[in-house]
Amino acid sequence: MLAKTKIAVIGAGKLGEALIAGMMDAGVVKKDQFIATAAHRERIDLLQKKLGIKTTLSNGEAVRKARIVLLCVKPQVVEEVLRQIADDMTPNHVLISVAASVSTRFMENILVKPVPVIRAMPNTPCLIKQGMTAVAAGTHATDAHLQAARKMFDAIGRCLVVDEKHMDAVTALSASGPAFVYTIIESLIEGGVKVGLPRDVATLMAAQMVHGSANMVLQTGEHPAKLKDIVTTPAGCTVDGLLELEEGGLRVTLIKAVDRATRRARELVNG
Repeated sequence: MLAKTKIAVIGAGKLGEALIAGMMDAGVVKKDQFIATAAHRERIDLLQKKLGIKTTLSNGEAVRKARIVLLCVKPQVVEEVLRQIADDMTPNHVLISVAASVSTRFMENILVKPVPVIRAMPNTPCLIKQGMTAVAAGTHATDAHLQAARKMFDAIGRCLVVDEKHMDAVTALSASGPAFVYTIIESLIEGGVKVGLPRDVATLMAAQMVHGSANMVLQTGEHPAKLKDIVTTPAGCTVDGLLELEEGGLRVTLIKAVDRATRRARELVNG
């Protein structure tokens, strides 16, 4: 479905730019298939210069020239933008939205017509092509539409299909999760500094350790508890550190952080 299909990127900020660049680098889409919009002339001029793609200040023009519409605006302006382009959208279009907490039903109700809608939730590591994205289908979206969306987001990391009822949890775990992990990395760095490591050394060690540990989970497929046990030798230093984490309530705090963020995601946008 992506071959030679024109793609309109509405509101091409950092994420939109990352998606365009990732798809082009992966060879799944060519630059002449894109037309991107932004609110300011300076932004679209920059996109045109950096990526060599067509740009316009008119969302309607972009939609009319495309078949796939990638909506990259903030959740608070989704309704406004959809009302701007509703007349130009047809059932032959596919709308893929990356706006957090905005349901497919909410968007379908604005569009009125039976336009295929897909809700996607990427995270910020997509900016370095190490992202995690979940996609969910609306009423009129088919498996072919979902596979096209997966191919797009696979270009900037990993992508999987979920039931839309899980998207608020995805937002909390995958999209908010990097902030939780950065807090953990920051704390590990401070711990390294406290025991005498230079800050740059502690930063590199902490970040690479988290990177490597995450890859161990992904590549081995083992449960994290089993991988933890490999590190934890009897009467060693690791078990003492783990005891401190348990006494500090790290495990429960992280679970509660995901739960709280999920509840907040449900409150962001009605629909």
